[in-house]
Formats: sequence, C-alpha cells, structure tokens
Amino acid sequence: MKRVGLLVIGMLALNSNAADHWNQFRGPNGAGSGSGFSPPVELAESKIAWNVNVPEGMASPVIWENQLYVVGLEEGRFKTVALSSGKGALLWELKLPEVTLGKVHRAGHQVASTPCADEKGIYVYFGPFGMVSYDHSGKERWRKRLPLPKSMYGMSTSPIVRDGRVYLVLDDDTNLEGSRLSRSRVICLNAGTGEMIWETARPYNRSGWSTPVIWDAAEKSELIVLGNGRAYGYDLKSGEERWYVNGFSRETIAVPVIGDGRVYLSVSRQGGWGEEEIDPVPFWISVLPFDQDGDGRIGKNEIGKDFTVPFRPELPIGHPGFGFPLPDDPAKRKERQLKLFQWRDKNGDGFWTREEFISDMQVGRGRPNLSAVKPGGLGDVTETHVDWTLRSGIPEIPSPLFYEGHLYLLRAGGLLTCVDADSGKVIYKERLDAPGHYSASPVAAGGRLYLTSSTGVVTVVKAGKEFEKVHQMDLATEINATPAMDGDSFYVRTKTGLTAFR
Repeated sequence: MKRVGLLVIGMLALNSNAADHWNQFRGPNGAGSGSGFSPPVELAESKIAWNVNVPEGMASPVIWENQLYVVGLEEGRFKTVALSSGKGALLWELKLPEVTLGKVHRAGHQVASTPCADEKGIYVYFGPFGMVSYDHSGKERWRKRLPLPKSMYGMSTSPIVRDGRVYLVLDDDTNLEGSRLSRSRVICLNAGTGEMIWETARPYNRSGWSTPVIWDAAEKSELIVLGNGRAYGYDLKSGEERWYVNGFSRETIAVPVIGDGRVYLSVSRQGGWGEEEIDPVPFWISVLPFDQDGDGRIGKNEIGKDFTVPFRPELPIGHPGFGFPLPDDPAKRKERQLKLFQWRDKNGDGFWTREEFISDMQVGRGRPNLSAVKPGGLGDVTETHVDWTLRSGIPEIPSPLFYEGHLYLLRAGGLLTCVDADSGKVIYKERLDAPGHYSASPVAAGGRLYLTSSTGVVTVVKAGKEFEKVHQMDLATEINATPAMDGDSFYVRTKTGLTAFR
C-alpha cells in the first residue's frame, strides 16, 4: 500500500447529499445529469486544468466532494487512486493482492466496473477479486470476496450505494447444478461492514452488463435491473421481486433511466444493431476490403487473418468488436473462418456474392427495444404497464439520456436521436459528423449534451427539439469511459490518462 499527500477526510461533509455529487456510473442515480453541474461549453486546450496518468482501465471516474476516484489495473494488480479534483494531485493509491484474472473480450478490459461513493467512503467492484471499501482517507474498511461470474465479455456492471446499502448485479452464464437455470443473482450489502443483507436469485437470466438504478416513483422504492429477456423491479428493502417486463434481447448493457414518472429500458439487437429492419449495405461495404482481386465477390481463397462476418461495420477490420469473435490459435481461427464463410456461401461455389451475403441479415438476434414503463405493477406487466415502445435508433452500449422532457439516444456512427419522453415520438435524427464507435454514454448539463466517441471526438449539442451543434473537438485519443462532472469541470478518462477541463 502506498499513500501520498494530505489526507482530507476531515474536509468531507458527512451530511452531503449524493444528488450533489457525480458519485457513481453516469452520476446521481445513473441519470447522466443533475443540478449543480456546470462544465465548460468548449473543451479546448485552453480549458485544460490538469492532465495526469492513471492505471489502465475502462471504468468511469467518480467524485465525492473535492476528491476524484479512478480504478485500473497496474502490473497485474487492481488499483484504486484518489486525486484532488481541483489540481489532479495524488492523495492516495492502493493496490489489492494479485488474483487470477478473468477472461474478457479483446475490446473490453479487466477493469470496466465503475466505483460508487457516499459520505462514508468508496465502494469498488473488481470482478475476479470481489468488492472492497475504503474511507475517504484511503483506509480499508472491508473487503468481500465474490465468485467471478461466467460472462461472454467480462464484467462491467457497477455497484450503486444508497442509505447505507450497496447493490450489485451478478448475472452469470453458469448453470445451477442439474438444471438449465443460471447462477445469476442480485445482492445487497451493508455499506459499513460488507455483510450480506439480502440476495435474490435471477435464474432465468444469463450474463449481462447493465448497472441498476433506484426508482422512487412507485409505492415502494424499487431496484430496477435490466437483464437479457426481462427487466425486473425488486423491493429495495427486502429484495423481493415485484414485477417484470419481457421483450429484451441478449446483450443488455444500458442503464435503466428514470424520468417523468417512468423508467425507460433500452436494448439493441444482439450484435449491436439498433433498427428492426437492418440496412445490409454498410455491412457488405465493410467486407469489400477482403475482395483482393476486385471482382465484386469474396472468394474462399481470399480469407485472411482478419476475415470474419461483421457485426459493427463502423469499426475497422481487425478491431476486436468488428465481427464474429475468432480464436487466437491459428488453426482454430482458420477452422472458424471457413465455417463462417460456408454459412453465407449459399450455393457452395466458393464465393460470397452480395446477394448471398445479405440474404439472412434479418434473421434472429431479437429486436431493438426502448420501452417506457409506468410504476405500480405486480407480476408480469408487459401488457399492462408499458406506455410505449420504440424500435429505431437504439444504441448498443451508450445508455439513453433523459433530460428536460426528452430522451436522447446515441448510436454508433454518430447518430443522435431525440425522442419525446411522454409519447415516444421521434423528434429528430441527426448525424454528429463524428463517425465510428461509441462506448461512453451521453451526459448533460446547462442545457447542453456532451457526446463522446471512442476515437475521442467530443460533440456538444444544445438540448431541445431543434438540433444545434454548439462545439466539437477531437481529443485524438481512445475514450471508452463515460465522462464525469462537478460544479465547474468536465473529466475525461482515456485509456491511460485523465484530463480535467475547467
């Protein structure tokens, strides 16, 4: 353990309100916005207050009072770092003992879960280790080892804290012994001791990557958890399942969003597709670089190292998220590629034509879905409490943003959709002129939206019914974490650094 700088625990107000702090993933209750946040409009170089190196990771920064926390992986060990939000000065840093790391997708990271904080301290989830809590001076309060769930892509769900309790979703592909049901569960821990308060099984859910939120609109406060196939409402105090909504595809990533007395639940089709009817042209264009002889077909003899079936045509060939995952072992990789080729070589002549390639683009993988759910239901409320459903422009990774009566959806390729939150009517769809992939969720403050691409382009758009681009800056660095804010600053985490704009 290493501690550096002054310990400022005495400066932290013990009666601070969590709503005043960017204290978890996407800020207060995962909303992506809140009162009292006023970052600069232009993220220009002249606005940089400080820039520091941090351990590698994809988790987002969080803030409590004047301390900023960020977690990462350094030399194979999980690390938590506390910085002064004002000057970026290192206050303390702590490493956990080495543990066996889990398997993650090449586009992901071992550290993708964002911490949460309250007046007592910070709560960190590292999948292969479990949870650990520190007070604001860097003293460890407790640690709790948890079995690492089996997951297709690795862990990225984040803990949340409220009124002395920490909530964490542990969805899992592991089957319960002798059944097809899973070991998935949601747990509630005592924030002061780490002891289990309640645990609720989620046997019909497989691995998922969504973070829960708390909904106070119903007659009882509920924990809202989005999982593959279903979204659930659990009694916050007891963990009892109260209601569920069906109709969600396999890859649940977005955070549920609260606004105007509803909860909004968003899932793309498996593979990231956000439209009910898929436009096959971008997918065909994305594989044309494999056509080495330029004859308009892709031959079996043109299969190279990076050949695959595309999922996300906005990504470059060779990117781990571009297409169907391939094994690292060369022999197994070639075998998988041949099977993928045969899948769409309908007539078996050793070539992909455009017609063969696009013939089954609409098959399977569920439907994109943004649903607005009313409070007060019990049991299956799919037919009784869903106000409206939208199946167009649905993001894969970024969560929806509810802000001033509108929902904003940010899709790969830089497509922004504005939706009337009351009716579900699409108000506009506009391109940001910032193509490519998007992992960071949109955030809002001061009547503006801040939209960050994975290649580092930050676009500022005026909130409201009319699309108006206010500012755009290319930071020219990889950004996957959602930015954080406080009273006058905007904090951007890159792959290995953290920059404060003020």
